[in-house]
Amino acid sequence: MKKILSFATLVLLVSFVEAQTTKIKMKTSMGTIKLVLYDETPLHRDNFIKLVKEKYYDGLLFHRVIDSFVVQGGDPNSKLANDTALLGEGDLGYTILAEIMPDKYYHKKGALGMARDDNPEKASSACQFYIVEGKISNDSIIAKAKLRTGYTLPVKHEEVYRKIGGIPHLDSNYTVFGEVTKGMKVVNKISKVKKDENDRPIKNVYILKMSIAR
Repeated sequence: MKKILSFATLVLLVSFVEAQTTKIKMKTSMGTIKLVLYDETPLHRDNFIKLVKEKYYDGLLFHRVIDSFVVQGGDPNSKLANDTALLGEGDLGYTILAEIMPDKYYHKKGALGMARDDNPEKASSACQFYIVEGKISNDSIIAKAKLRTGYTLPVKHEEVYRKIGGIPHLDSNYTVFGEVTKGMKVVNKISKVKKDENDRPIKNVYILKMSIAR
């Protein structure tokens, strides 16, 4: 009987863990990107889930794309923007308290982070997010990142930056709350589209739909 109870308890615990791992499916005009949200950044996770369920992101643009850096979207003004609109300032009237955990969640290739302005608390935008493309790091890039942030990268993170790439100088400054699990080729493709002097794609790249994946 004790063994049966122990097994049942284990099943419940595993189910609880699985229930707490939220997966997001993002259909874009250039392909599908799949994401997972971290449970240890609950404020960002829950806010993102709320917006996804409200279909807030559906029809918005990737309004800022920079090859070997990031693709950024979520500006509410982008839904009605014309082809020459300057975007990036739109928001929802609130911020999210920083949940920066650089020793665990960092700006490796594929990281999902929340944009922010220059507020001293490093609080995040309510809606504008970015996905890291980044580039392979070398000694110079890592040294400059340390000088810029005052943060020393853990050895294991440095190895990842050297192997798959990322943006080390953003660590300790922005909240990373998830990562791409499938579709980095789509991110790479978006980052390489032609854009204007404001890093706005010449041809609109849409977020067609975001949904909670099962």
